[in-house]
Formats: sequence, structure tokens, C-alpha cells
Amino acid sequence: MSAKPSRNDSAWQALFEEQKILEAIEREGRFYISSEIINQERESRLMTKFDHQVQLPRLFRDNNLSIQPVSRGGYVIGHFDSYFSLSEDRTLPEIQYFELPSQIETIVPQQITSESSAILCAYLSGMLTDILEEETLFTVFGQMSTGQFDYEIYNSRTAEGQNIAVENSQCEIDGGFEGTSKFAIIEAKCQSVDNFIIRQLYYPYRLWKSKTNKEIVPILLLFSNNVFTFYVFRFCDLYQYNSIQLKSVHRYCIGQYEIELSDIKQVLSKIEGFEDENIAPFPQADKFVRVVDLLDKLYIHEDPLTKDVITTEYAFNVRQTDYYISAGIYLGLFERVQGSSGYRLTDKGRTIVTLDPKRKNLTLVKAILSHKVFNLVLRKYLANSEKPDREEIVKIMSDNLENLNPTTISRRAQTVEKWIDWILQLTST
Repeated sequence: MSAKPSRNDSAWQALFEEQKILEAIEREGRFYISSEIINQERESRLMTKFDHQVQLPRLFRDNNLSIQPVSRGGYVIGHFDSYFSLSEDRTLPEIQYFELPSQIETIVPQQITSESSAILCAYLSGMLTDILEEETLFTVFGQMSTGQFDYEIYNSRTAEGQNIAVENSQCEIDGGFEGTSKFAIIEAKCQSVDNFIIRQLYYPYRLWKSKTNKEIVPILLLFSNNVFTFYVFRFCDLYQYNSIQLKSVHRYCIGQYEIELSDIKQVLSKIEGFEDENIAPFPQADKFVRVVDLLDKLYIHEDPLTKDVITTEYAFNVRQTDYYISAGIYLGLFERVQGSSGYRLTDKGRTIVTLDPKRKNLTLVKAILSHKVFNLVLRKYLANSEKPDREEIVKIMSDNLENLNPTTISRRAQTVEKWIDWILQLTST
């Protein structure tokens, strides 16, 4: 069964039909659309903010399209290669542990709730000095005009560069840090992501390249599960949008919170009973860190969040929103508010968020291992000193999950494998 279309899906479907957008792109290679036209269906701010590929409306994904702003009220749609993929296969560096200055009381690292707080924490702890290899000062943030410039972006249909002219579009810098020889521009996100739209670094890069002779250092900061991950980039060609290149990756945490394998074994040994598997559907959500991200997101909102808000604001599509909410309910972290369409944290979920990173992760490990299948798979892993293969996981599931048919078990086995991987990776971070 296909997922219900989002509000953006429905609104763009209407615009594509009314404006004959696909026909125009086929004929001219692109389609210009104004915010006034978009606003006729839905607010353009909500209709054009696709920081990650998964957020693109269905028509864009199906036709390999993306959208780029060219002025304060104008956009172009085309077969643009707009995103940079953060490969899961990349080997990440070990986490370095830093401390905030002793006099800081107004920032609690365990309760960072916004991109600005994450950036300030990184700055005050010395992470940026470590990355840039020079002292910097916090000098720039917020929305600003790009000015005028042209650039070439790769067109996936023609396999050639396509020119785009920008005239006073709006861009935003979450944080700009200036040192003796470098100026770092930071795009920050309080969640883990698979990709991001290059424009969020490229437009500020072009703006500040015209204003300073210092080296511009574009940085993507991901703050997820109390870990700061910095992706440091460079643009090899000023005029080529897709000339972005990853230079280095750095990971940090505030305080000392290493987890040893013995900690995982201790949690495992203390579990005396298992949760009832009939209370919630068995999860289909392979990236456990996304469950943690959603846990943190629900914590910072006083009001319950609907599925539509979660889908629109975070790096989920409609189907993923369903999967990860369901996974949180399965673990006893989330609950639906009676009489509404909103979701909130349970008392258990709210307590976990406020713990220090080590206890938070070990409590989440306990929540997972309190389910029999995950418990048995990890025990087998530890007993044999190697990961059980998919057939072994399927057999454990078949022997212990009476309410799932063989086809469903085969699909959900990957979630079991990935969640066990997440647990064990805690000991190597």
C-alpha cells in the first residue's frame, strides 16, 4: 500500500498540472516559477525547502528534479544534481572529548535543543580551533542577500553543466567564524542525515568569496545523540556548484562518556524479562540513530508533533515518519496523544533524553534488549564473536514471533541486524 501523499505532494501535483511544468522542462531544460504562483497552492517557504533528497515531493523524485532559488521571489526547476551524499561506508574518525570552559552554566551539553546552541557549544569548547588550526571569532550569522553571480550546475538529463543566474536571492549562515587567515561558514543540523543540498554552503561561499580574501572554509555540522560531526569541504572551482569536495571529517563530544563492551554485557546480564511483542508492531526502521534524533526532537517541543510536521521539518519522508514513530512506540519512548493526531514522549522517553550521553545510550540499549529477538541475536553475536548471518536472524525471529509471517520477518530482519550494529558501534566511538 502506497503512503498517503503529503501536503507538499498534493500542492506540487496541482502546480505541475496547471503550469505544465514537465512539458516546459522537456522543451526548455528548466522551468521558472515565482513564489506568487506557488503561494496559490501553499506557502512557498514550505513548498521549496528541501534540505535533503528524501524531502523532495514525489513528482520531483519520480522525474529526477530539484529546485534552486534564483531571487527573493523566484526559483528554477530542472534536472539539477543539487545534493551531496554522505556515504555510510565512509570510515569515521574516533571521537575526541572536549570540555566547556568551567565558568559556563548557561549551556548544558546534554540538553542542546537547537543548531545555534550546538554551534556555540562547539565554538566555546575549542572544537573549531582544533579543526581550523587557528583561533576564530564568531562574526556572522542569519539571513542575508547573495548579491549577483552565475554558476554552473550538473544536469543529470544532458550530462552537462547548466548555467543559473542568481540575483539577490536569500541565503542563511548558521554561524560564521573569522580567524587570521580563514573564514568558516557553518551549516548546522541537529540530526543525522544521508545527504544535504549543496546550495546551503555554496550560496554563502559565493557571497563571502566576493567580500574577503581569506580562505573560505565551508563546514556541515551534524549534532546527533550528543556527538558533533563536522564535515569540512572545499569548492575546487568557484563557478562550479558540483565542484564541492570533502576534505576531512571530525567528531567530538563534550565530556568523557566512552562505552566499553563490558558495559553492554552488563546491561544484557541484568535483563530478567522481555516486553510483550503484541503491544506494538515489530519495527521496520533500519537507522536507529534516527529514532534517537526523533526522541530529541519530540523533547524540545512542548506540544505534540503530528506526522505531517515531522515529515516537513526533519529528514524524513511520509513512509519513514510512520516507521520511526512506530519504532519509538515499540520501545516505549513515544505515544500518541489520545483524541489527537499528535505524538509526544512517554515518561520513559523524557527521562532518557535528560541523561548524560553514556547513561542515555545504555538505557536505550536496555530498551532494545528487553525485546527477546534483539536479546537473543546479540547473545549469539557475543558467543560466536561474529555477526549472525541473515538466515540465523530470520530463524531466531521465526521461533519467537508468532504474529509475523515469513515475508514480513525476512524484511524486518535487516532492522534487527542494524540495531545490533548500532549497539556494538557504541563501543568503537
